[in-house]
Amino acid sequence: MTARPGRAAAATLGVAAAAGLAAFAWGSLVERNRFTVRHETIPVLAPGSRPLTVLHLSDLHMAPWQTAKQDWVRSLAVFEPDLVIDTGDNFGHPDALSAIAYALEPFSGAAGVFVHGSNDYFGPTPKNPMRYFSAPSEHVGTPAKLDREGLEGLFEKSLGWLDLNNRARAITIKGSRLEFFGTNDAHRGWDRLDRLPGVIDEMRENVTWTDDPDGPQVTTIGVTHAPYRRVLDAFVTYGAQAIFAGHTHGGQVRVPGLPALVTNCDIPRDQAQGLSSWEHAGRQSWLNVSAGVGTSIYAPVRFACPPEAVVVTLVPRVNPTAGDIGYS
Repeated sequence: MTARPGRAAAATLGVAAAAGLAAFAWGSLVERNRFTVRHETIPVLAPGSRPLTVLHLSDLHMAPWQTAKQDWVRSLAVFEPDLVIDTGDNFGHPDALSAIAYALEPFSGAAGVFVHGSNDYFGPTPKNPMRYFSAPSEHVGTPAKLDREGLEGLFEKSLGWLDLNNRARAITIKGSRLEFFGTNDAHRGWDRLDRLPGVIDEMRENVTWTDDPDGPQVTTIGVTHAPYRRVLDAFVTYGAQAIFAGHTHGGQVRVPGLPALVTNCDIPRDQAQGLSSWEHAGRQSWLNVSAGVGTSIYAPVRFACPPEAVVVTLVPRVNPTAGDIGYS
């Protein structure tokens, strides 16, 4: 006996609805708390250098009640990072500063650098997620102002990290000479690429290793929150051998096996998460984009894109004769 078309259609819709509910339940209850660690190796150090362990944290979007997330971030101290790179959007709630401080407290002995995302200045607001498919998100309404000064005090005074918001700094770690430059949130248009040449020149004029020209070659690292093409191109132009970014959430809700559906910026969708190469004007740099640890409290769902921290091992260049940018 053949089923009536109406019943068959209803059964199909019922199966689709059940599958949708199951996927939503998985994404909201399981996957967004399925914290993972991605491991990468980047060959950018001078020949003969000791490897450096870098912990890349991004998009914590921390809320006070997210104790599992806080404890997991604390547990990353087991990797004993030599350097922590924080690429912004640490707040997920106006009252989260103490939760952020608790999560990051184990890293007070490590060197660190940071840049801000917009959610280090303004709190999250409800948005229609479907609008991400038409263009990068816009900022509407009057979001709550966050304790950015308190966050910077935590980073700079308590943890001893360096501010790279449209700035350049230099440090030596285990004998490796590292110079950094970064931007404030390009998604908000706060990146001041016009200032970078000046702050880079000033940094290079004042580092102590200029008195020792026979020392190891310098490794240059760019740091930004939102990986817009203009920022990545400028970083490559200014000499970055490795670039660290966040913001994209890796797409957050993905179809397994396919690139990110959306990036919330203009980076190619297949580079919204992971380690890749960014090329510009005949030069190239390693690019690591983190899928981030958190989600907005108004969109607490991940699918086929679990939250992540990235442990990056910096090692000597494979080809010691390669130029400052471009290596194999």
